[in-house]
Amino acid sequence: MSPLAYRVVIEPLSPADGGGYFATVPDLPGCMSDGETAEEALLNVQDAIVCWNEAANEMGRTVPQPTRTLTAAE
Repeated sequence: MSPLAYRVVIEPLSPADGGGYFATVPDLPGCMSDGETAEEALLNVQDAIVCWNEAANEMGRTVPQPTRTLTAAE
């Protein structure tokens, strides 16, 4: 499954939390990353999605399908 198929939620981090942005993947429990910019957080979480899927496959676990459907405009 392409990492681009999964919905990603990106939120700004407060200065007390170090600033930058935090990215999570609701369909993949525990799959998250961060970055100095929203774009960096998105790139980093795409790597995390690949690693999450590889780890699930190695452990024989089912990889959830994305809950959204991509359209030509996306």
